[in-house]
Amino acid sequence: MNFLGKLILGMFLGFSLVNATPFMLDKSHSEVGFSVKHLMISNVKGDFTDYDGEIDFDLDSKTFNKLNAVIKATSIDTGIEKRDNHLRSADFFYAEKFPNIIFNMKSYKDGKVIGDLTMRGVTKEVTLEVEELASVKDFKGNNRIGFSLTGKVNRIDYGLKWNKALEFGGVAVSEEVKLQIEVEAIEK
Repeated sequence: MNFLGKLILGMFLGFSLVNATPFMLDKSHSEVGFSVKHLMISNVKGDFTDYDGEIDFDLDSKTFNKLNAVIKATSIDTGIEKRDNHLRSADFFYAEKFPNIIFNMKSYKDGKVIGDLTMRGVTKEVTLEVEELASVKDFKGNNRIGFSLTGKVNRIDYGLKWNKALEFGGVAVSEEVKLQIEVEAIEK
């Protein structure tokens, strides 16, 4: 690429990030949650308590320029220690070998975040719906954003294959996992 091409590319990249504002997660007002059908009759809910993220958000256009996250698999919490230990084992997340669940946004358009989700060393593209996106100035005059992310993944696609057949039909744990993520972040 010649000098003029590099200059134009540099200007374009610089202008496209002018309105990108970095935000830091407010973990006291955020949650990374999920639910999965158990015995075909009820939903078991849980969350991950150790996570971090990178958010660049344009307040004027209400657009994400970056939305990435790292979740510690060992932090899974369903409220039942025995079940949580099983979920951390090789039957499910295999947290000892694969400690991080990673999401990297590829694009944002029409209220949808599309990105790569990596669990157990397997990467698949997922789409998350953005709901209730809002921004506000807090009591100290800081810009804050808040939003919900919802989506579904098939746990089998990521190697989380453990299950038991039920004698009356069906399985102990559904393949579909519903994601429910609540985010509040403050401008850095």
